[in-house]
Amino acid sequence: MDFSLTPEQTALVDSVTKLAEKEFAPKAFQRTEFAWDSLKVLADNGLTGLTLDPELGGQGASLLDAVLVMMAITKVCPHSADALQASNFGAIRQVANFGSERVKREVLPKLLAGDAIVTAGMSEPEAGSALTELRTSARIEGDEVVLNGQKVWNSHGPEASYSVVWCRFGPTTKDIGAVLVPFDAPGFSRGKTERHMSGESHCQLYFDECRVPRDYVLAESGAVRSMLSIFGVERMGNASRALALAESAYERAVEHAQVRTQFGKNLCEFQGLQWKFADMRIQLDASKMLLFRAVADADAGAPDSTDAAIAKVHANETAFKVANDALQVFGASGYSQEFPMEYIVRRTRGWMIAGGSTEILRNTIAQSVFGRRFDQRAGASR
Repeated sequence: MDFSLTPEQTALVDSVTKLAEKEFAPKAFQRTEFAWDSLKVLADNGLTGLTLDPELGGQGASLLDAVLVMMAITKVCPHSADALQASNFGAIRQVANFGSERVKREVLPKLLAGDAIVTAGMSEPEAGSALTELRTSARIEGDEVVLNGQKVWNSHGPEASYSVVWCRFGPTTKDIGAVLVPFDAPGFSRGKTERHMSGESHCQLYFDECRVPRDYVLAESGAVRSMLSIFGVERMGNASRALALAESAYERAVEHAQVRTQFGKNLCEFQGLQWKFADMRIQLDASKMLLFRAVADADAGAPDSTDAAIAKVHANETAFKVANDALQVFGASGYSQEFPMEYIVRRTRGWMIAGGSTEILRNTIAQSVFGRRFDQRAGASR
């Protein structure tokens, strides 16, 4: 098995890194608003819809190519990587893969051109990881679908123009579906803009007899399971960002340890720190191999949800630990908001929750280990 990149992939990483350093680096680690300017640069350079079919306006690239692009941009500017995630790994894939011809004609071109973004409307006040507990309802009335309910923790919701809203078309779990809701639809409203610990925006979404064209239904009763398979790819985008940001922290700490002097020696000459850096390198390399395994499976046409879960859990936890250890190497400078280390720690922490928490994904992994499904709901039979 060859773990090296092809010449074409190496050239891709080099060209994307140069683009990011030219266009994104000046504002890197200095912004909290959504990077619309970065999204337009990505679109103008053919970096939106990387893995989507060219017939849909995508680039037809491999998932590995998309992951390499994500890692290269994240290391330079994490906020610009948010724009890349929105236009490649997130809810845009649900729109492209499950949208009607009308949706693909009216909405997808805006997303690929960098003129709009779409959020994933899943979490509710009583339904986070327990998707089966969601209460937002949908009913078909003629050529419209009518929604009622509420969504929370909608990252970049204040900037978005659409949301893929997961909802119930009936009383059972089999009746869960999804509808693409334009934010100018009658009966739709947004709550106030709030901020995550990372600085990203989020808001609540409200649906009060919200009416959407029936053509904007992505999955009705019984069809949602196929949509869930998309999450594996989204998790690989999450894992690649976490890993890249951790590598950025690690590289900064390596450089610092070779120039910072204490007690007449460079920091790198102390065995205690040498072992810390060795452990960081071991975990980063292990995360990369797990991520690339999951990506290779997906590119071969057999995406494995367990491999994707393993890759995300390992990358998320490794990223947070490496970022935290790297900050410690910098001491007080690492804790200061004048330098990027404290931001990297805050940002890597969030990915342990977003896109499937590390605890929930461990449940997924355990089900694969034992070859059976475990119902976590209260009162469920053993």
